Amino acid sequence: MEGQDRKEQDSAPSLSRRDFVATSAASAAAAALFATGNYAYAQGSDRIRVGVIGCGGRGTGAAMNAMLSARGVEIVALGDLFKDRLDGCLNHLRDTVKNADLLKQAPDLASRLKVTPERCFTGFDNYQKVLAAGVDMVILATPPGFRPIHLKAAVEAGKHVFMEKPVAVDGPGIRSVLASAELAAQKKLGIVAGTQRRHQNNYRETIKRLHGGAIGKILGGQVFWNQGGLWKHDRRPGESDMEYQIRNWLYYTWLSGDHIVEQHVHNLDVANWVLQAHPVQCVGMGGRQTRTGPEYGHIFDHFAVDYEYPNGVRVLSMCRQQDGTDSNVSERFVGSNGDTNAAGYIGGANAWNFSGPNPDPYTQEHSDLIASIRAGNPLNEGRQVAESTLTAIMGRMSAYTGKVVRWEQALNSQESLVPTTFQFGPLPTPPVAMPGKTELR
Repeated sequence: MEGQDRKEQDSAPSLSRRDFVATSAASAAAAALFATGNYAYAQGSDRIRVGVIGCGGRGTGAAMNAMLSARGVEIVALGDLFKDRLDGCLNHLRDTVKNADLLKQAPDLASRLKVTPERCFTGFDNYQKVLAAGVDMVILATPPGFRPIHLKAAVEAGKHVFMEKPVAVDGPGIRSVLASAELAAQKKLGIVAGTQRRHQNNYRETIKRLHGGAIGKILGGQVFWNQGGLWKHDRRPGESDMEYQIRNWLYYTWLSGDHIVEQHVHNLDVANWVLQAHPVQCVGMGGRQTRTGPEYGHIFDHFAVDYEYPNGVRVLSMCRQQDGTDSNVSERFVGSNGDTNAAGYIGGANAWNFSGPNPDPYTQEHSDLIASIRAGNPLNEGRQVAESTLTAIMGRMSAYTGKVVRWEQALNSQESLVPTTFQFGPLPTPPVAMPGKTELR
């Protein structure tokens, strides 16, 4: 099941395993959340009014996670470029808050959805209208190319933020996110990112032990996200290039960063977390073998990258999206005194297996953010997720060009992939990258 990432889906809000209503395990997680009182009231107010920017499947799922995360959290505003996605999100939320199993744990759940027609916004400026709709916090779940713009606006407006990963698609975007994270710290605003393993007990307990020396000196590792293909949006008659690309956003680097950035960032984030560092440099390769039609834009369908971390530690990274292939979503690290999968297993002299409560991390990350806000000490994950995103970006840059890419090159890159203006109309598809010909910029 891990092979299905937490996507901002196509136009219909298909939530798969992330929808609390869909599985009994999710309902059990919600029950545990409310039974243990995993929430805190605000100092002076128990209400946190949340606006959602990006109403695809991931935005819809995150809105539900937020409502389930703590008492007093209300969804009050929705924004999306497209009205059909906004309507689909709102209808799904209205149906879900009536779910009998959830209402047993949270009798007031339906009252936490307080979206009115006056607080539903569409168009490219929908995010500005959501920010002006009296919200305390926003969920940023649009395609990643928009994330730096929306984060900057949210922090400048004084809003707490939950933002989906990845957080940018290029060097300029990363620099913007780093600046916004610093400003958020100065303004005491919370930022939590959708790298949910950071809030998942089996990972947290394992990596705490690794940092305590459970496998000795960490010598190297491998991280994988190999799976089949994902959804695609068929072009509709009369649909402009801009609309088509945004609806089919997975397959355009300016929107997704390519799948090494959009999806494999999870595993690379674990590598950075385990090693408590970001890579020094990398060399990668990849290509486009099975998804070659124009409906798949111009991205690759497989990557392999060798990352070098400080002190010569190497991490092999692989990711692919090719139908008919074996799936493998995992992380493994080897030390001088054992090995680990980072997710609940340690082998060697200090052998250990995780046991204990493991609440749903997609809700737990919201619980942690809300609790930190109410405690007056907001979490700020902006820098760590920016560094994990840049780790993925530098791998893509190396694979696209065939060049060794150093961290400073990626961070200071002047290559800006995102259009300078947003309007429906022509937007040519970039050529597929060709190693040895595509320039490193």
